[in-house]
Amino acid sequence: MTITQIKYVLVVANSSSIREAATKLYVSQPALSASIRELEEELGILIFERTNKGISLTDDGREFLTYAKKVIGQYEILEDRYISKNSDKERFSVSTQHFNFPIKAFTNVIKENYPEKFAFSIHETKTMEVLEDVRSLKSEVGIISFSGANEKVIKKIMKEYGLVFTPLMIRETYAYVWKDHELAGRKEISIEELSDYTCVSFDQSDNSNFYLTEEAMADYDFKKHVKSDDRATSMEIIAELHGYAIGSGLLAGDDVILKGLVSIKLKEEDPLTIGYIVRKGANMSVYGEAFVKELLKFKEI
Repeated sequence: MTITQIKYVLVVANSSSIREAATKLYVSQPALSASIRELEEELGILIFERTNKGISLTDDGREFLTYAKKVIGQYEILEDRYISKNSDKERFSVSTQHFNFPIKAFTNVIKENYPEKFAFSIHETKTMEVLEDVRSLKSEVGIISFSGANEKVIKKIMKEYGLVFTPLMIRETYAYVWKDHELAGRKEISIEELSDYTCVSFDQSDNSNFYLTEEAMADYDFKKHVKSDDRATSMEIIAELHGYAIGSGLLAGDDVILKGLVSIKLKEEDPLTIGYIVRKGANMSVYGEAFVKELLKFKEI
């Protein structure tokens, strides 16, 4: 088993066919198929189910994929740190759910420190990936949230992963609508009053059950519902369909993507606890400490 074969599996898993994956990898389709089959024979499992309709992961394949992602994540950290041309640069990385204030904190760290050479990263991503990134040291700090519905599950995962959570704020539940929406002037609204409009929420993909959502009202059965995994796309859908999203009310006035939205307090209560996570016992870098200091400026509890 090689790193190349593991990378091949990840690309194939995110493609609709071997042909598409081969195109992405700039290898021939027969060579890619042969490499995957060699790996399957070595492992003694079938990773992919092949049919005339395409490919799909088997149960063994899904389990293998969870480990493969961790291996590649660690390899990329080592590669970036010791092999790449950026090995002499200062490094710092954070992962976050879809909130604006971590971006502000991140840019402030750069502005106030501004090392001569640096390669910093901020990953706006899914709940499980935030947890995984901090666990695997891909990111030093993560921004996470939970509601009453998923608090126990997420705290259990954080404990298993050896992560320490520090709460920053507890936010009530809001609906976001476009500024020209007929309901935009309302101060408060119920979820039932929004039922004729399309709700747009963030898609957690493989971890799509509500226990890992970053939004309130996750277990509500929306009559009209669209999932998106990109903020800009979500905003465009809300504007085009005259829809709405559920959020924490944290709208930054200078955020280009969110500038057209207004928030309306929801009558239903499902508050989100938002905070940051680090690895238990980890020694923080200068930039990690600076980032946490910036985050604490937003602390409300």
